[in-house]
Amino acid sequence: MSEDAPRIAILSIEGTNCDQELERAFQLLGAAPEVVHLKQFEGRDVNPSQRRRLHDFSALMVPGGFSAGDYVRAGAVLGARVKSVLGKDLADFARAGHLVGGICNGFQVLVEMGLLPGRTGGALGSPQAVLNTNDSAHFECRPTFCRWEGGNFRPLAGQVAKGTVFYIPSAHGEGKLMLSGEKGNSLPELERNGQVLFRWVDPEGQVAGYPWNPNGTEGNVAGITNPEGNVFGLMPHPERSISLLQYPDYTRRGVPDGPGDGWKFLEAVVRYARRSGY
Repeated sequence: MSEDAPRIAILSIEGTNCDQELERAFQLLGAAPEVVHLKQFEGRDVNPSQRRRLHDFSALMVPGGFSAGDYVRAGAVLGARVKSVLGKDLADFARAGHLVGGICNGFQVLVEMGLLPGRTGGALGSPQAVLNTNDSAHFECRPTFCRWEGGNFRPLAGQVAKGTVFYIPSAHGEGKLMLSGEKGNSLPELERNGQVLFRWVDPEGQVAGYPWNPNGTEGNVAGITNPEGNVFGLMPHPERSISLLQYPDYTRRGVPDGPGDGWKFLEAVVRYARRSGY
């Protein structure tokens, strides 16, 4: 591992279950990831050597799973706990330009904290949106495709051509993004601000309904960012398509292996963290 490998904290509590997948993906990409339990940031019930501080890391990722059993609603308990333990530090961390990302359940957590769609100055607060039950009323675990909308997401902006399609599989029961509709918090305004990260599309890159949009979100939104482009939430799982061997049609591709679209997405995250000096 190189000396300039960005340190990436992957938050963990009871119920998160994609943390090791994400850790392995970042390791393969040359980063220095560490799965960090929330208690380690809090300094509770851990040895001094296990204590961690957010500003020792380049980025914070909140992985998928069912944190705290998704009691109350998906992401609500972990969101409240993070605000209690890391509220000010996390707001400062985001304002400083560090990357904060949430995947699937992690997206739900960032919405519950009010970090997404995001307020002026990066302040935390009450939710401005919700990730509601899928229109199908089922847990949707399926191959899905997302189209880069050319927005303000810093790792991809200016690096990837608008309209590029990524294969990133999905697995969620509550992924339908619903905005409050208040001023500054509607889909047209997010679009104008460049806050739409990805849209659900079919394999040809065209906006399509179910099953290509697995949850029924308005505008086929699959991921969003804050206005500054350094906090993001994404419903599909890039750590599950880092290799062509993870693709459902890998036996028909005629090649033994290679980087998948999830690799390309997470590589951009690592490259930005390294390039920016954070």
